[in-house]
Amino acid sequence: MNPEQIQTLINLLMLIALFAGLAGWWLTRHGGQRGRIAERTRLAAHAERIDLATGNDDELNFRARVMRRLARIGDKLPLFDAKYRLKLRKELIRSGYRSNLAVSVLLASKFCVGLICATLTVMMGSHIPMIGAYPAVRGAAMLMVFIVGMIVPEYLLNFVGARRRRAMAASLPDALDLLVICTNAGNSLGVSIRRVADELASICPPLSDEFSLTADELKLSGDSTRALNGLAERIDLPSIRALISTLTQSMRYGTPITQALRTLSRTERLQHIVSLEEKAAKLAPKMVVPMMLFILPAIVVIAAGPAVLQLLDVIAKTK
Repeated sequence: MNPEQIQTLINLLMLIALFAGLAGWWLTRHGGQRGRIAERTRLAAHAERIDLATGNDDELNFRARVMRRLARIGDKLPLFDAKYRLKLRKELIRSGYRSNLAVSVLLASKFCVGLICATLTVMMGSHIPMIGAYPAVRGAAMLMVFIVGMIVPEYLLNFVGARRRRAMAASLPDALDLLVICTNAGNSLGVSIRRVADELASICPPLSDEFSLTADELKLSGDSTRALNGLAERIDLPSIRALISTLTQSMRYGTPITQALRTLSRTERLQHIVSLEEKAAKLAPKMVVPMMLFILPAIVVIAAGPAVLQLLDVIAKTK
């Protein structure tokens, strides 16, 4: 066998070892009668969620089919326990994904991305200089890339959630001003939140969506404390938690909600102005490095270029 065939055989053995390790983990977690019962229970719950979320198979488009396939893979993965799935569920809700299939789709995406990265590492590992000739190093690199590939989708989810929360925090002072106006007009809390959600639909859709859900919960359940605490849990911002605390205390002790909202709105507006001033103060130090790298060399060339050319001409004539 030539060296290329040997490298190909080693790559195939590494992939087989990876799949064998995953299969062994699967059998360890799902072996025995208890594992089979848990598997059937999970598959039954997953089938019920699919029926409720997607409906008839004939009406599914391509995207829905892909989501269903990923959800099936995510439900069958033994690498993630219930505690970790609950954590991902909270992160997905805070990022705006409330579907019943969201956790399973995310887990399947993590596994697929990690597997693709590991496969590419095994296939291209032999071409890496200095370390490509050692199978043990390539195997360690395959495992590392597999782990990193599984982490990347979660980081992307955190990035989307952070950007969503920043957008809601920027629009919160306007929402509080609208709440003050609605409560001054004599509207109840649920009606005021619904009206604010309708007004914010074109300005900040994420905040409008959260307020709409809270208004629906207030209308259906009637438990205002639970609905408001759910809003604070979904958005997870200090300003929102301050708003919920103010509203719950006002309803508990019978103090006027309008006055509390007006004070909170003034405080949030002041904090927003302070944050903008802080960003403006940080702008000058941040501009130093780009100016030194891109603007200063051009100025030096323009200012000193003619003198350098003349000096070169004088040196050339003297020679």
